Amino acid sequence: MIGGESLIALLVWIIVIGCIFGLLWWLIGFIGLPEPFNKVARVVVAVVAVLLLINVLLGIAGSPLVVWHR
Repeated sequence: MIGGESLIALLVWIIVIGCIFGLLWWLIGFIGLPEPFNKVARVVVAVVAVLLLINVLLGIAGSPLVVWHR
């Protein structure tokens, strides 16, 4: 069972990471990279964001893809 404090901390973590990836997405569009590099940069950002989100959701279930040791 997940405690309330850990669930709130997880929600805050997801929001912060979402803001960071949102800013990266905006920055790629703002810089105006040439087309092949623009597409590659956006795909890399999207793949990393999806992998982090999957890792967080699997961590809630008890078996994350990557275990981060502090």
